[in-house]
Amino acid sequence: MTHSSLLQLDREERMLLMRFVCSFAWIDLKVTAEERALAAHLISKLELDEDEMIEVANWLKTPPPVDQVDPQDVPHDHKVQFLRAVESMVAVDGEVTDEERESIIVFAQLIR
Repeated sequence: MTHSSLLQLDREERMLLMRFVCSFAWIDLKVTAEERALAAHLISKLELDEDEMIEVANWLKTPPPVDQVDPQDVPHDHKVQFLRAVESMVAVDGEVTDEERESIIVFAQLIR
């Protein structure tokens, strides 16, 4: 996922992306240091402001509300970016559980 492609997202889409990324970090019920580092990397690439960074930090402490991560909200033109971002989050700690794998598959099907 390139820096410029991420910046094509508007503010609302950037925060939606981070809600999905954080929710996928929570699938195995723990957020690892590697997952936190990936979130920080995305925050930087997305050029989030301080309030947005605080909101993302909170999602790494407590998962985002389920009603705020609806796959139907993923912008049509950015589906691949969202899928790649959540795949990266799931894989970053070097361990992909069956539940994480299944969640990626379901997410990919729902955003088609």
